[in-house]
Amino acid sequence: MGKKHVKTNAMRILENAGIAAQMTQVSSKGEFLDALTIAQELGVDPQLVFKTLVLEGGPGEHFVAVVPATHELDLKATARCFGVKQVGMLPLKKLTPLTGYLKGACSPLGMKKDFPTVIDESAFAQEKIYVSAGKRGYQILVAATDLQRVIAAQRGDISRP
Repeated sequence: MGKKHVKTNAMRILENAGIAAQMTQVSSKGEFLDALTIAQELGVDPQLVFKTLVLEGGPGEHFVAVVPATHELDLKATARCFGVKQVGMLPLKKLTPLTGYLKGACSPLGMKKDFPTVIDESAFAQEKIYVSAGKRGYQILVAATDLQRVIAAQRGDISRP
């Protein structure tokens, strides 16, 4: 018997859009792995692995930021990108009900709703980047421009080392 081929909603969205992407798996055993550990497991430069962060602004305002594993999100710069006064990290207890994803498996693709999204400018200097495939232990390797197009994201300088 061969290994069961896993396909996530995030991967289906890219395939349906005609975007070439590759899904890879790391040995997480379903446990949470941070983006730096994922880069180490994949044996790639951590600047190629991007984390998906879900934010909230005012009541009912939710946003998504995609930033490199090696950087921190600049909340003020991110708020400016979205044209709001401020944003903060979404409390963990709200993540799954809002997005449908678990911590460590949040993909910028295939959330329950489409939220305004910004991808850090550094992603566009890379040929391809890794983002979560929507399941713990799975990553998608995709061109940032393709990801931007399929999720209608904007670009912005939203992170700092």
